[in-house]
Amino acid sequence: MIQTVVPEFDQEMANTRRVLERVPEDKLAWQPHQKSMTLWRLATHLADLVGFVATVLETDGVDTAGRPGQFPAAVGTRQELLDRFDRNLSRARESLARATDERMSQTWVRKRGDEVIFEMSRTSVLRMLMMNHLIHHRGQLTVYLRLNDVPVPGMYGPSADEHGS
Repeated sequence: MIQTVVPEFDQEMANTRRVLERVPEDKLAWQPHQKSMTLWRLATHLADLVGFVATVLETDGVDTAGRPGQFPAAVGTRQELLDRFDRNLSRARESLARATDERMSQTWVRKRGDEVIFEMSRTSVLRMLMMNHLIHHRGQLTVYLRLNDVPVPGMYGPSADEHGS
């Protein structure tokens, strides 16, 4: 089971890093709408999401009671952002390398105090909350880049910027 996840994970993480490499340091506070995250908050969230893999594989769940809406502090430079992503990615890959099919099929739980938000297999959590969630936010970040005239890298083939369109 884990062997089917790793190649896709590696490709998506490489795509994510390429997007993070384009984050402009002079647009830290930019946001498309007052309800939207700033560009820097969104980029930092992406760098942190990959670390969730290790949390899912190394714990039986999390309880977010008393921690609603908390984000770790945003980083100050693009290099710090990339270093944070790389550290989280390294930890995630180490956890994936140790994962067994038995562990992947076991239930993982997210709670808020006594309230169960969800419980599902680790495989499902990684697919839904890590991969899909990360890809969703990466897509948002590419729109932020485009709206700020930053060339968007190709991910599943060349982008319009790489074609010169």
